[in-house]
Amino acid sequence: MKKFFSFITIISLVALAACQAVTPTAIPPTPAPTIPPQPSVPPPPPSASELIVVTHDSFAVSEEVLKEFETANNVKVQILKSGDAGSALNKAILAGAANPLGDVFFGVDNTFLSRALKADLFDAHKPSGADAISDAYKLDAQFRLTPIDFGDVCLNYDKAWFKTKNIAPPQTLDDLTKAEYKSLLVVENPATSSPGLAFLLATVSQYGDKYLDFWKALRANDVAISEGWEDAYYNKSTWSGKGDRPIVVSYATSPAAEVFFSGGKLIEPPTGNVLGDGACFRQIEFAGVFKNAKHPELARKFLDFMLTARFQEDIPTQMFVFPVNPNAKLPDFYKFAETPKKPATVTAEQIDANRETWIKEWTQTVLR
Repeated sequence: MKKFFSFITIISLVALAACQAVTPTAIPPTPAPTIPPQPSVPPPPPSASELIVVTHDSFAVSEEVLKEFETANNVKVQILKSGDAGSALNKAILAGAANPLGDVFFGVDNTFLSRALKADLFDAHKPSGADAISDAYKLDAQFRLTPIDFGDVCLNYDKAWFKTKNIAPPQTLDDLTKAEYKSLLVVENPATSSPGLAFLLATVSQYGDKYLDFWKALRANDVAISEGWEDAYYNKSTWSGKGDRPIVVSYATSPAAEVFFSGGKLIEPPTGNVLGDGACFRQIEFAGVFKNAKHPELARKFLDFMLTARFQEDIPTQMFVFPVNPNAKLPDFYKFAETPKKPATVTAEQIDANRETWIKEWTQTVLR
């Protein structure tokens, strides 16, 4: 019996040991990997809007000045040049108010003001700073078009030529018909040139219904006609070295510009101005916000910017005209930029009613 129980005991111990041997050891669960917190990424800035400024080919602004407006308003300004002032306005009128060519228009002058307003292209907006502008330049009480700059179209003459010839330069329009000034004058065609039209208006203002008599006298005195300012000023004037005409229709700021572009070679202008009463015509340039502009709020801000001292002080060295902001400082060389005491005056309404007639009559009298 002891052997049996001993045997049973041994078997039991073996079985127990076997059971213990095959029992798997518990394995603790693997902890999930720890992911470090990721830095937050700011959303990308909204893309800049594009503001389109429709203007004439002579518009200019410094890159750094334009960049200041773009940066402050997160906008890209596209300058859409569209020919001379008349052509640019014609394109805007053909496009119509319902589908404007851009957001802002710059370059309507007082010779086309009434036409632009009749086309009903612009929303009223009185920019900040407009109250400081002289009333003489505010030709639209509703501020559909805001004055930005002004300049005088005048006769320029070659100082050295007249000194060499021992001839006194002309002082008035009447002088141009005298024998001593025969074959000395070049003017621009008013049908194709803005300064040409301005000079025609000066003669209308000075002579009224008799203005064609003045032009007949000029034709008899061998006036030369150019299609545009650049050709008249650079190709037909004596001081350019290419022409034989010492008197040309240009701007009262042209003598100052000659000093500026000389790069320090000139300490005084080589040209002078004829500033007699009524001999010059004052051009005023305007800007407006297009109706149905894609970005009307930005357009209004741009008009506000155009009247700031920052923009206005850039005008004299870019477009060689005067700022309308009386607080804008002028560059030093503008001491040579003269202004007439009594420029010619023709109202925008008179111009609008008679412009085409005057140009047609001029063409028949002078060119045919």
